[in-house]
Order: sequence, then structure tokens, then C-alpha cells
Amino acid sequence: MEVNPPKQEHLLALKVMRLTKPTLFTNIPVTCEEKDLPGDLFNQLMRDDPSTVNGAEILMLGEMLTLPQNFGNIFLGETFSSYISVHNDSNQVVKDILVKADLQTSSQRLNLSASNAAVAELKPDCCIDDVIHHEVKEIGTHILVCAVSYTTQGGEKMYFRKFFKFQVLKPLDVKTKFYNAETDEVFLEAQIQNITTSPMFMEKVSLEPSIMYNVAELNSVNQAGECVTTFGSRTYLQPMDTRQYLYCLKPKKEFAEKAGIIKGVTVIGKLDIVWKTNLGERGRLQTSQLQRMAPGYGDVRLSLEAIPDTVILEEPFHITCKITNCSSERTMDLVLEMCNTNSIHWCGISGRQLGKLHPSSSLCLALTLLSSVQGLQSVSGLRLTDTFLKRTYEYDDVAQVCVVSAATKVGS
Repeated sequence: MEVNPPKQEHLLALKVMRLTKPTLFTNIPVTCEEKDLPGDLFNQLMRDDPSTVNGAEILMLGEMLTLPQNFGNIFLGETFSSYISVHNDSNQVVKDILVKADLQTSSQRLNLSASNAAVAELKPDCCIDDVIHHEVKEIGTHILVCAVSYTTQGGEKMYFRKFFKFQVLKPLDVKTKFYNAETDEVFLEAQIQNITTSPMFMEKVSLEPSIMYNVAELNSVNQAGECVTTFGSRTYLQPMDTRQYLYCLKPKKEFAEKAGIIKGVTVIGKLDIVWKTNLGERGRLQTSQLQRMAPGYGDVRLSLEAIPDTVILEEPFHITCKITNCSSERTMDLVLEMCNTNSIHWCGISGRQLGKLHPSSSLCLALTLLSSVQGLQSVSGLRLTDTFLKRTYEYDDVAQVCVVSAATKVGS
């Protein structure tokens, strides 16, 4: 009968431990009223417990730290740190020890070892220690592969490895919405939700704009000359809470003047989010490039460059319009017609020639009008006709203006 030789045990032992900060120890208070059967026994036990806070024994508070009892959760954007130790458990000297640590993700394999050089020898009861760090940038299953190779005194080459599997979870849920203003400004609303089980301190949430835009953050107010955040002094985000951030993007002058550039799908920029959790563990996430579909203005775009907020009833006021040829190929010959409405009356000559407007170019036009009705009135009745194609473009409700009587204006 054939007998298999016993499996040779390795001379070296590999230990891997995740490095993470401790947590505050919390106890579960057990108490009762003095008239109950235990009397003051439970209360006295809590007062004698060294883990409770003096004077607040019945609250789930603690002043002691506890070391992690398990691998714990790892979230996207955090730094994964691990301590790797190879110990010589034998009574002989081991040579040419090489310790290698790789992290296998769903898309790549990363080498995390600080050094790829072999250690010449390792004496009995001695160890080789290494600490690895990696900023987690993918969610899903990760496998830490630790491999050890060495040579025994007899010249035999030995090799073994261990696998440590863990899941990387998503800490934040980020949703974005775009709002297009009447001008070329774009407002971005970012909704950020904490989907972890612990509170977060939001250290920074900023928008890095693309090359075409300048950005202004609208998440603070000026109080007595000091900039104060709208979220208060304690910017904590509790589990499952959501916070909204608002940004205003305006095209840079060199891009805004070229009408054909900001069309279709345009890149806005990306969000940079930095937070801290219990005991200051830091995490950081950057979204992919945010894109929005620019509104379609057709062949000709009419926008208002200047208009008063409040005007006086039956008194002329002035507005400035900007007319843009959004076509990239065709020159237009435009005629402007001004049609009166029930409340808005235009002053000037209707049907005048504006001349030729070349592709991707624009012109500014000063117009005069008056309102015969009080209240919030819409500016309507502008018509542009391209004489080449015999095509008419209608522009109604291009803006609103508040019309008040002269007495109201003087009184205010």
C-alpha cells in the first residue's frame, strides 16, 4: 500500500492585521427604580463601572477606547492600511525571504509592497514587518494577496500565500441637477447623502470647473463682513441625512462670445468631496466629469443683457437685447418687428433692417418700451425675420418687469 508523505509545515508564520483607529467604548445601561426588587444594586454597579462617565452613568457615553474586534467596513475614498508580519517560528536560520503584497480588484492588480528586495536571512524568533497603505478608488470585492517565499538551511525553496477578501462600500450618494438661467449662467445643485452608519464631518465640498467656466459657490452668506456657511458652525452629516450644495457657473468671456462653442453636451467640471469620520479618519471622493445638455436655441438666439427690475406705469424704459446667430455656416439678413400686447407697447420703428449677421456672431440692440398695466408684466412681441429663408422667429415672455405707479415709486 502506498503511503503519502506528511505535508511539510512552513518555518515561517504570516500574520496580517488591518490598521484602523479605535472607537469609543459604549456600555448598555441597566437600571431600575429604588422601589424595585434589586433596589440600588444596578445603579451602584454602573457607578463602579470604570467605563462609564461619572455623573452620566445612565447615558451611553464612554471615556475609554476599544480596539477593533473585526475587519470592519471599508468605504470608497478612505485609505486602507494593513500591518504584515512574517515571524520565524523555527529554530533555524531562514534565507532569501521575500514578502509580497498585492491587492486584486475587479479591474486591476496593484503591488502594495514597500520594497521588492529579498531579506538575506531571518534568525529564529525574529520577524519582518511591513505596513502598506492604499487609497481605495473602486467599490466591490477586493482581495489582499500576501505571498512569502524563502530558502531553508537545506537549500529547499519554499513558498506559500494567504488571501484576505473584503468589500469596499459606497459612503455617499451624490445626485446632481442643472438649472439653466435666462443668461448663459448654469446653476448646479449637488445633493449629498451619508449612507454609512456613522456621522461625517464635511470638511470640503467644492466644484472644480472645466476650462470653459468660472464657478461661484453659493453655500455661504455674508454676516457683518464675515463669510458664514449656510449649514451652521457644526457641519456634521448624520447617517442617511442629505445636504444640498449650490454652485453658479458662468462661461468665460472668450467662450461666451463664440456662440457655437457651448452647444450640445458640455463638460461642467467635477465635485471634490473631503470628509472625516470618528477620530478623524479622512476620506476623499472625486466624481467623474459632470456633463449637461446645453439648451437648444435654434438658429437665432435672443437674450436680454440689461433690463430694470421696476419701472413706472406709462413711462418709457430701456432694455438691451443681444441677438446671436447660432448657425455655424449660414449668414442671416434680419428684420426686427415689434408687436404690441395688451400691456406692453414698443416705442420706435417696427420692421427695420438689422443688417447681415455672420455665423457665430452677435449684435446688441437698445430698445424702448412702456407698460400700460401695473403688476408683473412679461416682455413679449419681438419678431425676427430672416429675409434669405423667409423664416420668422417669435420671442415672447423673454423677461418680466415689475410695473408700479409713480406714487408708489415715490413712496418707496
